Amino acid sequence: MKKICQLNPNEAVKHLQSNDRNGLTNQEAKKRLAEYGPNALTGKKKTSLVVRFLSQFKDLLVIILLIAAFISVAVNPKEWLDGFVILVVVLLNATLGVIQESKAENALDALKKMSSPQAKVLREGTIQQIESKKIVLGDIVLLETGDFVPADLRIIEAINLQVDESALTGESVPVEKQAEKLSEEHSTLGDLSNLAFLATHVTYGRGKGIVYATGMKTEIGKIAARLADPDKELTPLQKRLEQIGKVIAFFCIGVCLLVLALELWSGEEFTDSFMTAVALAVASIPEALATVVTVILALGVERMAKHQAIVKKLPAVETLGAASVVCSDKTGTLTENKMTVTTVVNRKGEVKKLEEPLTDEEKYLLGLFALCTDASVSNENGEIIRLGDPTELALLDAAEKIGIKNTMQRVAELPFDSNRKMMSVVLKTQSDYLIVTKGAFDIVINRSKTANKKELYDINEELSARALRILALGIKKIKNLPAVLKSEEIEDDLLFLGMVGMIDPARPEVKKAVFQAQKAGIKTIMITGDHLQTGIAIAKELNILQDDSEAISGSVLNKLTDRELFEKIESYSVYARVNPEDKVRIVEAWQKKGHVVAMTGDGVNDSPALAKADIGCAMGITGTDVAKEAADVILVDDNYATIIVAVELGRNIYDNIKKVVQYLLSSNTGEVFTIFTASLLAVLFPGFNFGVPLFAMHLLWVNLITDSLPAFALGIVDIDDDLMGIPPRNKNESFFANRLGRAIIWQGLMIGTLTLTAYLIGHTADPTSYLGQTMAFTTLSTTQLFHAFNMKSKHSIFNKRLFSNKYLLLAFGLGIALQIGICYIKPLARVFKVVPLEFNYLLLCFALSLVPIIVIEFVKAIRDAKRPPT
Repeated sequence: MKKICQLNPNEAVKHLQSNDRNGLTNQEAKKRLAEYGPNALTGKKKTSLVVRFLSQFKDLLVIILLIAAFISVAVNPKEWLDGFVILVVVLLNATLGVIQESKAENALDALKKMSSPQAKVLREGTIQQIESKKIVLGDIVLLETGDFVPADLRIIEAINLQVDESALTGESVPVEKQAEKLSEEHSTLGDLSNLAFLATHVTYGRGKGIVYATGMKTEIGKIAARLADPDKELTPLQKRLEQIGKVIAFFCIGVCLLVLALELWSGEEFTDSFMTAVALAVASIPEALATVVTVILALGVERMAKHQAIVKKLPAVETLGAASVVCSDKTGTLTENKMTVTTVVNRKGEVKKLEEPLTDEEKYLLGLFALCTDASVSNENGEIIRLGDPTELALLDAAEKIGIKNTMQRVAELPFDSNRKMMSVVLKTQSDYLIVTKGAFDIVINRSKTANKKELYDINEELSARALRILALGIKKIKNLPAVLKSEEIEDDLLFLGMVGMIDPARPEVKKAVFQAQKAGIKTIMITGDHLQTGIAIAKELNILQDDSEAISGSVLNKLTDRELFEKIESYSVYARVNPEDKVRIVEAWQKKGHVVAMTGDGVNDSPALAKADIGCAMGITGTDVAKEAADVILVDDNYATIIVAVELGRNIYDNIKKVVQYLLSSNTGEVFTIFTASLLAVLFPGFNFGVPLFAMHLLWVNLITDSLPAFALGIVDIDDDLMGIPPRNKNESFFANRLGRAIIWQGLMIGTLTLTAYLIGHTADPTSYLGQTMAFTTLSTTQLFHAFNMKSKHSIFNKRLFSNKYLLLAFGLGIALQIGICYIKPLARVFKVVPLEFNYLLLCFALSLVPIIVIEFVKAIRDAKRPPT
């Protein structure tokens, strides 16, 4: 069956069982409304708050902690405080998780707002104004300048009808609409000249269309359906944290069962053995990790906001740092989304940029161009109101830019006609009348007198090849004004005065940003609904592509299978005349190649790809509500360059998170080693009463308080100078790559050995009191506080301003004060089962705590000595 665009108007009306003269009957419209539903956008049911909260407990680490908490209370009710604290920690993390989540329903709400609330339709032979949601298939809709299109329409009558489709297709120039059928099948929305789409608007002329799609069946509706379920993958950070969680969980289960077996084998009571296993479970799991990462990301959000990037979804902060490909919309993102006159050509064929000094004749040319328009710019109570075709508004802007103010009176007009492709106005001069004709170059030049036509044709071709839109202007003087203006009389035998070239220009700051992205190993891709040559011209100006072969049109793209697109995707840097679904295919193909994809855009046509990309960035000023709601990040200043700053901040945040993970997991490794080794020694030396070096309460304190304070401070370490000189990290790179796993293990074993040493010294000195546990607890806490300074930099801390991070110094001081307070304030000492330390024991704990700084500084010195000079 032929598509609706391939049917002539009568066939289209017949196909939709309507009548172009009278429209539908009210009864038939009511029947169709009941059958097909309202002309409205719908979305999936929102997830309830309870379900979202419960979903936070799916994590394996959380399940292990909950089991440990409940069983510990059941086995030993007297020690209920340990289980209660664990439960509070789990509930706190779940609450934070719910707060973090973002949903796509807001994007659907924004799409709904774009629908026209009222529309003019023909029913029972009369024009009726109805709510757009009551429009049905087969309704005849009347359109005129300023109207929003209320549904997807097949145009059946068009009188100079032009529709702005930039928000849907990305094309910066309004599209001329026609009623004639299309002879061949077109897959690109921008090429469907006899269709008008929901949420676009009429900029010129008038027309009539028959509704062939409503609600979720419209092109906007298809976008809404994709936004309702964007099927977004986990971010790189989420994947890595999930990986860490699984490793820790299985390690925790295995070690806990092993220690429980060792404890029972050594003759310990089941209750004591189980509490040791609970302590080990607490030691294995970095309870503060999720909270600390959340806070670091939140601080990153604040920092990015200061650089004009508003982050809506916390994981997006880090994901930006992993971006290896930036897929950018052209219109409004790489360009200004404003047609601008850039080139002036006088009648002699001299080509000048608008910024160059112009002759009086060239200024006269621009002045006449401005008079031969129907556009207007006015100031109403301080607000600039711009009305009319973007091309004509560009002519007004050019005249204003060079300070031209025309005083000639316009007395008559021959309006633009899509068949003539011209417009003429009649101006009154002192002695006669001046006819000014503006139109397509080939039309105006053929109606003009000029001796250098071939030269002007060559210039036109050259400028057109640079994707400039060319308008020519001719004039003619007449003595008397005819009663009726006829084209064949007044638009002939003209004096060719010149032409202008205009384009939606590239943003001036983008070229530098693209270079910075390339330096950081990030590839910039242009995706546009505009014409191929326009995309190529802008891309070459911005150094996005070097050769025309790196560009592909939507019609060619649609012929490629997903497999073929996957194989060829890295060969292209520009994709032109593409539909919203094409943009999603492009993003998916890059993702399948292993890239982390950022997508920038501002229109409705960008929103599905914004939702699908690893990181979606919408423009804050020119961006539609739909694009903003679908995105993860909003660039407040509409500056493509802002994304490069955000990438640098994202990389810094990821580096800091890795430092925090290393810091926290080395502590957990030390805790596990301490308890496991003590249990093993109890089996190997049954005659020596080893006891438990650390209680669950000690471990919770270290994990939640002592470790957390410096961890927060490590999350805001300054950016390294070479951060944007290295390529993006691999999408599938393990969190423990680049020897991080090895460093966590040997540093954790060192911390555990020092903690166990302190315990054995204290326990040997007084096995009847909590001296051993107090020394182990104190040594573990202070060792971690000193160890935080090791994490500041890969290089020596003494070369990188040891005291530059005031938050780390504050965390260190507060941690030391709290630890001493626990030991020497009696109520706290009873809760934590510790005793006041004599000065020599306290000094010994601090001496042991300094060992990691000495050892790690020595390792750094050896590594830096081996590194070749840069």
